[in-house]
Amino acid sequence: MVEVKGVIQYTMKVSPKVSVIMNCLNCGRYLCEAIDSVYAQTYKDWEIIFWDNASIDNSAEIAKSYDDRLKYFRGDKTVPLYAARNLALKQAKGEYIGFLDCDDLWLSTKLEKQLKLFSREKVGLVFCNTFFMNQKTGNERVLYNKKPLTGMIFRQLLSNYFLSLQTVLIRRKCLDRLNEWFDDRFDMVGDVDLFTRIAFDWELDYVDDPLAKWRIHGDNMTFKKMGLFGKELLMMLDKYKRSYSNFQNDYKEEIENIKARAAYYEAVEEWKTGNGNKSRKIILPHIANNPKFLIVYLISVLPYKKYSNILRIVGRYVLTKLIFLQG
Repeated sequence: MVEVKGVIQYTMKVSPKVSVIMNCLNCGRYLCEAIDSVYAQTYKDWEIIFWDNASIDNSAEIAKSYDDRLKYFRGDKTVPLYAARNLALKQAKGEYIGFLDCDDLWLSTKLEKQLKLFSREKVGLVFCNTFFMNQKTGNERVLYNKKPLTGMIFRQLLSNYFLSLQTVLIRRKCLDRLNEWFDDRFDMVGDVDLFTRIAFDWELDYVDDPLAKWRIHGDNMTFKKMGLFGKELLMMLDKYKRSYSNFQNDYKEEIENIKARAAYYEAVEEWKTGNGNKSRKIILPHIANNPKFLIVYLISVLPYKKYSNILRIVGRYVLTKLIFLQG
């Protein structure tokens, strides 16, 4: 309600638009479920920015079967994932940005519940809990067993990153104030890097409900290239040393934790390739830093193939929790 020259006028509050970034490379298998989960949102002012990274399956046909709320773009050639994410972001018009990979899902109230927490201008990113959804068994379990930290948590994310891409909603202003969006040198940690940099300047908030589903299956890149994940963490660390003044002195403990996590991923990769002894040598110096590393140290005496057989019984949920060092 506003008053103009003594006359009271009523104005309608315009709901902010959300741009949903979907990057696709041959994702036809799960694509309808992912897109439908956006169309099912109780909050209706959204657009899907669908970037087809030169797929050769039926992804384009599926995407184009939806209405004009899904804006379809196609690259001339396949480019690295985070370069493709940046291309999609350039097309986004929303005041808020969300990310949904084509094999994951959103629950219907995700946008509605998360947008409420942006009422405070200092909040730049809101995340939520998520289900791990085992594609083979159908079993579902949550990522966070206890409420994670919120507020100004750059230091905590450095030490033990715990966000999951499909849960994140960010204020567009966060991107506008950065000199770089996704770092396209990365194949694995581009989202880790971007959201951690956002946390340097903005508060993070959290909806304590599982509002997304992360589909766990044999094609997840996280499981296939764990060694690369560790190497890129160290690249990210070098980048921050150059970007933030006095970083090495201000974040000594966090730097050591990043180095330990990188060693953890390298150790698991060595174990997967049959080098159990080398794996244990890599991880041994870091057990004092994180006692959970002892789990990998002990079970790496088994051939990784036997461990994989155990995983088929207990589910990839266990490995995922280990990867993120959760719980």
